[in-house]
Amino acid sequence: MREALSENPDHTLGVARDDVLSALLSTIRLTGSLQFCFMPSGNWQTDATPSMAGLSGRPSATIPFHIVVAGNCWLKMEEEEALLETGDVVVFPFGTGHQLGAGADGSLVNPTRELPPKPWRQIPVIRHGGDGQGVRLLCGYLQCDALGFVPFKRALPKLIHVRTRGANDGDWLRATIRQMVDEVDSPRAGGISMLPRLTEIIFIEILRHRIMMAEPRATGWLAALADPALCRCLSLIHDDPKRDWSLEDLWAASGMSRSVLAERFQTVLGTSPIRYVRDWRLYLASVTLATTGQAITAIAYEAGYATEAAFNRAFSRAFGSPPATWRTVAQA
Repeated sequence: MREALSENPDHTLGVARDDVLSALLSTIRLTGSLQFCFMPSGNWQTDATPSMAGLSGRPSATIPFHIVVAGNCWLKMEEEEALLETGDVVVFPFGTGHQLGAGADGSLVNPTRELPPKPWRQIPVIRHGGDGQGVRLLCGYLQCDALGFVPFKRALPKLIHVRTRGANDGDWLRATIRQMVDEVDSPRAGGISMLPRLTEIIFIEILRHRIMMAEPRATGWLAALADPALCRCLSLIHDDPKRDWSLEDLWAASGMSRSVLAERFQTVLGTSPIRYVRDWRLYLASVTLATTGQAITAIAYEAGYATEAAFNRAFSRAFGSPPATWRTVAQA
């Protein structure tokens, strides 16, 4: 049995990666919401970020995205420029301001201002321009409360750009995008509820892709999932966050010495193992505060704090406000 397992070490690592990512995603309200189809032609450019903040209602957790269904356009973001082609997906984890366009000195457009009032019976299609080569974009946002988990937030760049066209491993993602397009072009019963689910799937698949492509010496939470020893530790922590974890427990599971494990955590994740446990517990506490009416004293105990006062201080340092205040805003 040992020999059989050793011949396929990536299988165990793959399961652990999925476990950690699933543990995070299962605790958050990750709501994919495809907002509209944008079809400009000729020379054009957006006058500002196609803002999703007003549509989602919670700008701090809003992650805009664009999917290029057909045609090409350019993207400008701060000091970066890129050409977007058919099949490209761009995600802005922190809602960083950006512009899209085609040609030079094109007419200005802000497609979100042309959206009809909600609720929508089907996905709106916004057209702009006249003659000339057209571009088709699916635009929307993800409501991702996982940004409240510090290690995950630190791992994300300002821009995630994935090319599916011609990619050997892009078949599954291309198929999902085609299904989204079909739901827009040929609306069927339940289509409005299907599109957010497909958007979630695309986002998760993009994260999985980044994990698989992480360089051996890369840093950050996603890179840690590609490190076999660290991934085993994170999987244990996420699977049983209430356990009174010690360094001895974790280094025994990782197969590394105590000092090497501490060094790897610091190098890749920028934190210590015990602090990571604390951050995960506080994040889970924030989810409970936002989604339930459970007493703060009970939440504090589940997070590993002996007193509500100690929990209040730790939570305030991590989230910028006391638990009771944070709950009021989150549940508003």
